[in-house]
This record gives sequence, structure tokens and C-alpha cells, in this order.
Amino acid sequence: MNSSLFQEQIIPIQNKLFRFALRITGSHQDAEDVVQEVLSKVWQFTEEQSTRVQNWEAWCMTLTRNRSLDKSRAVALHRTDTLEGVATRVNDSHSPEQAAETSDLIDQVRRFMQQLPEKQRLVMHLRDVEELSYDEIAMTLDMSLDMVKVNLHRARKTVREKMLSL
Repeated sequence: MNSSLFQEQIIPIQNKLFRFALRITGSHQDAEDVVQEVLSKVWQFTEEQSTRVQNWEAWCMTLTRNRSLDKSRAVALHRTDTLEGVATRVNDSHSPEQAAETSDLIDQVRRFMQQLPEKQRLVMHLRDVEELSYDEIAMTLDMSLDMVKVNLHRARKTVREKMLSL
């Protein structure tokens, strides 16, 4: 892979790859290792291999998913809350009371997402946190577009029901 392609396509998504790896592994160190391995693997692509990749972000997300799942299975980690940074999206113009309430809601959604089945949790994270398109999620998770939509619908419905039951 050439340096300019790497700088233009890969470097801008490394934080997204880290958040995704962190979601799967539950460990900062493991997520950093996964991203480093993915970046190293992509860097070593030959020019011929590089021309076959249509969507670098989706390809890197797929590599990250596979490596993260391998690592988490090998270490048998327990997942932890990993939606850090979402709380920083809270608008600074909110009053302290509104900011605290929003932060509490984010924490509740975080806990409810952790309780979802793995596929639903990953689909919801990729769509609602990483803001990937349905097609990108399908490619990343190697599932049909219909299954992405079904899993997302079920995940959102479950979280919504739990939020309403509070």
C-alpha cells in the first residue's frame, strides 16, 4: 500500500476502528492491539491487493471485527461499558441539570446495550454510534441487509422498552 492512500483512507478511521474493537473486546489494551494489527496488515497490502478493495472503511471494520472476536474468544474477556465519549456529545450550552440528566440517560442506554445479544449490540453500535450505513454494516458483519435491519430493529425495540419501563 502506498503512503498517500494509507494517509487518506486509513488514518482518518483509526479512532472508529478502536471504538469498534473496544466494543467487542472490552479492553483498552486489546483494542489497541487489534487496531495496530489491522493497520499493520493493511499497510502490508500489495498494490494488486489494494486495487481489489472497494470500500476501505468497511474492509478495515471487517478486519477489526474478525481480529477482535478472535482476541476476545482467546482471552474470554467480559465486556465492559465502552460507549465512552458519547457523553461528550452533550451540548455545552445545556444547563448543568440537563447535562446531568442526559449523562444519566446515556449511562442507562449503555447498560441496556451491554445486555443485548452480541449481533444486536454490534449492529446497534455500528449504526447509532459509528453511524455506518446499513450496507456498510452488512459488509462489516458479513450478514444480509435484511438481518442487519432485523437486528437493529430488535435492539432498538429492546432498549426502548427498557427505557420506558423505568
